[in-house]
Amino acid sequence: MALADRNAIPREAIWIEPPPCRVAPSAYHFAVSPTAPLADLIAHARRAVVFTGAGISTESGIPDFRSPGGVWSRMRPIPFAEFVGSEEWRREAWRRAFSNSSGWVGAKPNAGHLAIARLVASGKVAAVITQNVDNLHVESGVPADRVIELHGNAGYATCLACGLRHELDTLRQSFLGRDEVPSCRECGGLVKTATISFGQPMPVQAMRRAEEETLAADLFIVLGSSLVVFPAAGFPRVAKENGARLAIVNREPTPLDAIADLVLHAEIGPLLAAAVPA
Repeated sequence: MALADRNAIPREAIWIEPPPCRVAPSAYHFAVSPTAPLADLIAHARRAVVFTGAGISTESGIPDFRSPGGVWSRMRPIPFAEFVGSEEWRREAWRRAFSNSSGWVGAKPNAGHLAIARLVASGKVAAVITQNVDNLHVESGVPADRVIELHGNAGYATCLACGLRHELDTLRQSFLGRDEVPSCRECGGLVKTATISFGQPMPVQAMRRAEEETLAADLFIVLGSSLVVFPAAGFPRVAKENGARLAIVNREPTPLDAIADLVLHAEIGPLLAAAVPA
């Protein structure tokens, strides 16, 4: 996507079916993942950005959403409009949140998260842009102000009217103990986990920061994203068209493999542990 077209990026979370992927002959492309090409790109970068999707967290035991056996094969997502418009759907959303149906409660950072934290600590990576809501980058040691959460954080809730933060432990007690659908203690507004649902406006500050970091990067590393959920998936193309090298590490092909400088179909943790040794 050309930089002039940035305003055309959708400002709500949507999923777009990817087109068939074609890999450019000029890109490195390995069915088995050597570490040398990725390590070389990292070594020559002055200001890198890491962009992570569900694939890095599946290695911590968190199921992804779209794959067979994933979360959405067991339950369909609740769009934002349904959450706002129906107490029944709000109750179902909170039932899922407190039953850990998405599987991220208790998950720990893996070797991939820890390698990214080392890159941030070394000054090589300026920011981590993530589609994940599991907070594992911060738990791995990346400072919170270096993590840009495009799809929010499942570790707390916010009021949709006034923005007040609500802690889940308190909401859990009222929901499970008194069957009360959470509402804001200050203004009475609707309270929702601090994640972005389909159709919900994207967080303005996070999107702005992600764009700034993308445009400043000379290396953009995608880790574990299918690159089909927009607008988040637009940032790698923006980086590439702005002159950055683009590396994609994902188990399956993505719609942007054809423009990448490096494509690796590999497990992220072992690959990064070797490319970024402790």
